[in-house]
Amino acid sequence: MTGNPVPPAEGWGESMQQVIDILRQAFDARGGNLATQTRDDFDHLFSAAGRLEPMLASGGRAIDRHELMNVLAAVRGYAEMLREDIGTQHSDFSDMLSALLTAVQGAQGSNSEPSFSPNRVIQSEPGFILAVDDGQENRELVARNLSRLGHFVITAASGEEALKALEHSDVDVVLLDLIMPGMDGREVLHRIKEHPEWRATPVIVISGSQDMDGIIECIEAGADDYLFKPFNPVLLQARIKAGIERKRWHDREEQYRQQLERNEKFIRATFGRYLSDEIVTDILERPEGLQLGGDLCRVSILMSDIRSFTSLSEHLAPGEVVSMLNRYLGRMTDIIMAHHGTIDEFVGDAILAVFGAPLHRDDDADRAVSCALAMQAAMDEINALNEADGLPAISTGIAVNTGDVIAGNIGSEKRSKYGFVGHPMNVTSRIEDQCAGGEILISDSTLKSLQGEAELGRSQSINVKGIDETILIHELKGMSP
Repeated sequence: MTGNPVPPAEGWGESMQQVIDILRQAFDARGGNLATQTRDDFDHLFSAAGRLEPMLASGGRAIDRHELMNVLAAVRGYAEMLREDIGTQHSDFSDMLSALLTAVQGAQGSNSEPSFSPNRVIQSEPGFILAVDDGQENRELVARNLSRLGHFVITAASGEEALKALEHSDVDVVLLDLIMPGMDGREVLHRIKEHPEWRATPVIVISGSQDMDGIIECIEAGADDYLFKPFNPVLLQARIKAGIERKRWHDREEQYRQQLERNEKFIRATFGRYLSDEIVTDILERPEGLQLGGDLCRVSILMSDIRSFTSLSEHLAPGEVVSMLNRYLGRMTDIIMAHHGTIDEFVGDAILAVFGAPLHRDDDADRAVSCALAMQAAMDEINALNEADGLPAISTGIAVNTGDVIAGNIGSEKRSKYGFVGHPMNVTSRIEDQCAGGEILISDSTLKSLQGEAELGRSQSINVKGIDETILIHELKGMSP
């Protein structure tokens, strides 16, 4: 891919050739008095200038703009760096370098960028820069210039090398040449902006081509800036500074986002030990969920406790009581959460769970009943473990009742809990008092709320203290699919 052929600016070739010839003669005469690095930079300058000779010999015929601007970028870059290094120690060299830079600016024509003070330096936080250019002189020039400003620079001679470098390095800014053999700069730009880990990396496209359609394509593809060769080093410094700052802001935002995710996981893991996942989610995603108050909702209430637990615990050491209780409550908690129940509280060996709040589902009653059956089925496993540890076997009674309660945050502004208030809570407690070990009793309201078919044992009406009406209850044996 080549740039558009354009005629050179009028008279640029003669003036540049004259300056280069005089500069070569002066260097041949006095170059031995210069420092080694300075002599090497002069060699790079003359090497770049040598690539101009075929163009100068064209006699004004059309010249490949991209190739011309690549050469001018190298000549200009080394001339500016040499003039800065030499300073006033060799005024004749400095004057000739200034004349050469004037000729370069004339050769640029309409491509010329605004001029800046040669001594001006844009202070920037050091960054990790990837310079991608198929021209060795341009890569070395950019690396030298930016390294002197405190940046760490790596280079790539092709698009393929650039992508490999990005895989192994956390790059702050990419300086990308557009026209390269093989994978060109446009393809590299698309690869960077499509990659989930690289897309935030600022890309400054540097090209000798002034194709406006190409510029628009790069900006639309995500390029952060566009510079023409030969670029002004001060302008490049300013744009690199802006790119590094953008990358730093993104990195800080990403770190903050990751910290928030870690904090949320910690909150969920910590408070999930005290609240159901649904309640924790409601609080995290809906801040008003922390406000005191509640809503009327229909729920199925499950209440369970261990039969004769007080007398059992009197014959055990405190550690054995805690071990037996934690084993039981841990297994029951897993079962309740697997059925999407909300554990309201543990009171000693008693468990109070609710199905239908804070999230209502059409099968709340079915899940409550299935949960009760699973809890009773797990008792054989628990008692086998108790026996292995020399602990007594235990049995539980479970009651399930369905009704309308107030669900919400109960307490004060300083301390509150998500809880449930209402007559059905008391009814559930009274039904649970009627349970024998290993038995599940459900209210008639729960039976009528089931979508599945319940397998029932005995049914009876009971009258209990504190509740005026007669309560119809049923022994639950199982559930048909």
